[in-house]
Amino acid sequence: QVQLVESGGGSVQSGGSLRLSCAATGHTYSSHCMGWFRQAPGKEREGVAAIDSDGYTAYADSVKGRFTISQGSTKNSIDLQMHTLNAEDTATYYCTIRSARTCSRFWDEFSRYEFWGQGTQVTVSS
Repeated sequence: QVQLVESGGGSVQSGGSLRLSCAATGHTYSSHCMGWFRQAPGKEREGVAAIDSDGYTAYADSVKGRFTISQGSTKNSIDLQMHTLNAEDTATYYCTIRSARTCSRFWDEFSRYEFWGQGTQVTVSS
């Protein structure tokens, strides 16, 4: 059973920073694409960033230059460092993973991902 455990998130003022972490256990993928999606009330779930086993990274245009995704300190974990947060970043953030050779294709199509975390709330106040 694949499990994704998220940590981090919380409330911050506009312009502030937060760090999200996610650890995946129970999978046997030889390679994978792992990343973050977010969903704000009344909006569709959207891809934020992803990283694959080889370290290839992909970002939504709205977060480029502000967010950085990286391999975590432990195997099968990732971090998302978020800077210069604004109200539009307010959402529930979900960690996800799928078997893939690379994140270079379809990284932001949520239907392709197999497993999801429970989500962690990020709230940015102006």
